[in-house]
Amino acid sequence: MSNSLGELFRITSFGESHGKCIGVVLDGCPAGLRLREEDIQKELDRRKPAQSPLTTSRAEADCVEILSGVFNDFTTGAPICMLVWNQSADSSKYEKRRWTPRPGRADYPAHVKYGGFNDYRGGGRFSGRITAGYMMAGGVAKKLLLEHLNVEVLAHTRRIEDIQAKEPTVDEIKKNVEGNPVRCADREAANKMATAIQKAAAEGDSLGGVVECVTLNLPAGVGSPVFDTLEGDLAKAILSIPAAKAVEFGLGCGFSVLRGSQSNDAYALSEGRVITRTNKAGGILGGVSNAMPITCRVAFKPTPSIRKRQKTVDLSSMKEVMIEVEGRHDPCIVPRAVPVVEAMVAVVLVDHAMRAGLIPPVLGGRTSGV
Repeated sequence: MSNSLGELFRITSFGESHGKCIGVVLDGCPAGLRLREEDIQKELDRRKPAQSPLTTSRAEADCVEILSGVFNDFTTGAPICMLVWNQSADSSKYEKRRWTPRPGRADYPAHVKYGGFNDYRGGGRFSGRITAGYMMAGGVAKKLLLEHLNVEVLAHTRRIEDIQAKEPTVDEIKKNVEGNPVRCADREAANKMATAIQKAAAEGDSLGGVVECVTLNLPAGVGSPVFDTLEGDLAKAILSIPAAKAVEFGLGCGFSVLRGSQSNDAYALSEGRVITRTNKAGGILGGVSNAMPITCRVAFKPTPSIRKRQKTVDLSSMKEVMIEVEGRHDPCIVPRAVPVVEAMVAVVLVDHAMRAGLIPPVLGGRTSGV
């Protein structure tokens, strides 16, 4: 099992959905970054459960504790360990259906891979609950990017089921996303999305959708060919988010129906710097950033834990049976996935920025008296 991501800015995720805690160890964070628990908390609060009627009712406080790597409100260069305690887990329903894997969940492959020793409560390590640790690491990464490179990472809900939001401006993303429960920059579409989620929930069903993410102000030259491409590492990190099933950059699949004369981004000069007149490539060429906004879209499948009766297999008797999944589940995970996408994009960008020498191992210095 691989629980770590990154080369110089490296995160290791730990914890299970119904275990004692969820957390992350962040190794390689530069010394000298001003960091307090409230910096991380504001990010955690964005994915916290029970935010609205559209999310799971599992009411976790998710109050972060920084256990190491920070002294006098500054990072020390040592590993940073952060966690939240699980306080509202109800494992009773999982004990009842231990041997009946839920369709669409990782219950069965996890059972096979770990010989039945895996923690099956709430999905264990395969639960979306582990993304609380992603948010902690992302909180540090976003702060590094903004304060030392003026790089912003902004995500928003672009689609829920067949409801497509219009393409927003950066100002609309900043202004509107946190103002509605589906985190959509298009207010009209947001209302329709919320209604659709409520309808699906009332029917015992769930919905999927698309999160779009844009990164602003990343300099050219970040990333590496051939196997450590910026796109490749971003895709790996994004697809580690439970329920994420596809990711595309720029036009993505849209390139397949164009000619080269239509798909190329022409170069131009703007105030002495090289830009492209369009951004179909999504800010990355050859696995390396080209200084244009990095744009990507992530498709999330509908929450598989639904109240509708479904077919499965009883592994203890090896007979086909029906299952009705009880418990507290998001009827659509897309709104809570928005900040998680931001977090994972930020983590990868910091790692690659450090590899490119854009972020030093020590930020500033305190050498007086030495």
